[in-house]
Amino acid sequence: MSAPKPRDSHPAARAPTKPVRRARRTRQGALTETLARPKPEPAVRGAGSLEEQALDLALIGNCRIAALVNPTGRIVWWCFPRFDSDPVFSRLLAGEQEKGFCDIVLADMVKSTSSYVRNTAIVVTELEDQHGGRIRITDFAPRFHLFERIFRPPQLIRRIEPLAGLPRIQIRVRPTHSYGRPTTAHSIGSNHIRYRGSGEVLRLSTDAPLSYIAQETLFPLTRSLALVFGDDEPFEGAIEQTAREFESHTRGYWHGWVRSLSLPFEWQNAVIRAAITLQLCSFEETGGIVAAHTTSIPEAPNSGRNWDYRYCWLRDAYFVVQALNQLSATQTMESYLGYVTTVAAQLHTPLGPVYTIVPGEHLDEVVAEGLTGFLGMGPVRVGNNAAIQVQHDVYGSVILAATQMFVDERLPRMGDESMFRRLEPVGELAFDTALRPDAGIWEYRGRKRIHTYSATLCWAACDRLAQIAASLGIHTRARYWSRKAKQLRKEILHRAWSEARSAFVGALDDPELDASVLRIAEIGLVPPRDPRFVSTCKVIGERLLRNGRIMRYTADDDFGAPETAFLACNFWYIEALAAIGRRDEARDFFLDLLGRRNSFGLLSEDIHPQTGALWGNFPQTYSMAGIINAATRLSEKWEDVWCRVSS
Repeated sequence: MSAPKPRDSHPAARAPTKPVRRARRTRQGALTETLARPKPEPAVRGAGSLEEQALDLALIGNCRIAALVNPTGRIVWWCFPRFDSDPVFSRLLAGEQEKGFCDIVLADMVKSTSSYVRNTAIVVTELEDQHGGRIRITDFAPRFHLFERIFRPPQLIRRIEPLAGLPRIQIRVRPTHSYGRPTTAHSIGSNHIRYRGSGEVLRLSTDAPLSYIAQETLFPLTRSLALVFGDDEPFEGAIEQTAREFESHTRGYWHGWVRSLSLPFEWQNAVIRAAITLQLCSFEETGGIVAAHTTSIPEAPNSGRNWDYRYCWLRDAYFVVQALNQLSATQTMESYLGYVTTVAAQLHTPLGPVYTIVPGEHLDEVVAEGLTGFLGMGPVRVGNNAAIQVQHDVYGSVILAATQMFVDERLPRMGDESMFRRLEPVGELAFDTALRPDAGIWEYRGRKRIHTYSATLCWAACDRLAQIAASLGIHTRARYWSRKAKQLRKEILHRAWSEARSAFVGALDDPELDASVLRIAEIGLVPPRDPRFVSTCKVIGERLLRNGRIMRYTADDDFGAPETAFLACNFWYIEALAAIGRRDEARDFFLDLLGRRNSFGLLSEDIHPQTGALWGNFPQTYSMAGIINAATRLSEKWEDVWCRVSS
């Protein structure tokens, strides 16, 4: 592996600018630009403000656990033993307190570089001291095929290698338990340290000097070492050799997974990174897909908009499935449908908007007093009261996610009449609730309205059931669902259109604008070139734009007027522009958003229109799915570029 090359700045350090329209390129230009585009370079610590650096993090994981690593190789967040567990590394939310992390401190360090190993979920960090000494830290979670199944233990592995000189290092391991309480109780074995909190025991198996780790002693690194964090079980085999083999197998797994993707011609690196990130948000054991891997990163500075996203929103999961399906990564969809089947099996109660990754557990929302919050901006919430909200779009989200099962011949088990019959009760709930008030896609806590997006998703549930029934030859049910869909569509279009606004509005019979209506053409309620939708895009682009960023809405909500822009809405705007024929503007807007990713190619939930800093939980599946959807829609086609390159 070649050493990472430093660079002077990274995207997060650049101030936001309004997209500038450029002349349309020739097809030859598309190929030339792609071939000449510089390869991604590693992050260099020190660029940008504190706020910008705070979410300059890389995600590692294996579809069972996930952790966040900063550009100097410090693990700042890891929930163990699964995505929504108590974090054993919680530094990300500890304010100024130095607790809840693992890092490798190089004495007299002057430079650090960090990057993903190409097309993998493996992160490599290099540290250099003022004497020319250098070390490499490789972080990953094992994932590979073993005994005809996927091996994905709840383990993090850190390999530490000397590269030059005689570097001196400290290995610091400071876990927490009970959401922020330092874990001080530990015991040292022959080749391991056990850290005991109030629940799970974290075991570190290593060939590094145990006393040096326990005392955080500075020592010269003269050979490669390995740290293996995981369950309280003896580690089988030679630690450093096994860690090296696991890294090789994990690299091979991700390379094979990426090779199976159907990529757009342009922006392949961005799409690959987004796809890997979305895959890492899938809890493979049950098929649940988390909205993000963190809790309580504020949507805006000191806003109190701090929520726990480590759970499966049925709406968000549909966007993930849709994005990965476009790349032919269908296994995530198949696993998720198994999850949805489990959730929907108890239809004596309405579907909730969000569930734990193991369905059936409670999501009661509490405040974790032991953590002061991201950059000291609390509160830190655990659980999410959105679980008890009424959000009617969930019914459409479930059926939309299932629809591909009935048409995709690649799948080993396609949807049949039995599956259709199991979906029909979901459709009945969609029809019954479509025109009733709910909390909506934005999960308002203080009001209910008949939201256009929710009603549209309920219409989509009926419409897709009609199409599925027709494809299965069940014509009586096809007519039944078609009648219901037509009834809903007529009512929605009549009451969601505002002559005064010249736009579809966020709720029926309500004047407020809302960027969620940008989705209605993609869902199929109206054709993209419908004059009403074209006008809606124009109005939203004028009224909800703030310094080049589309706000989801500008009216006050439970916390006042929103300060940051929801990134997913910006991707929806891009897709809408492309659909109505404003393709060049869409491309410019998309390129600008790509420049706002952090140095590892990841996005959070929100972006500040003035500072350009990322805010909100991280990495956000909505945002990463937006990269894939926009790139797929906007990219030149492979055959067009190659066939016409010499013309």
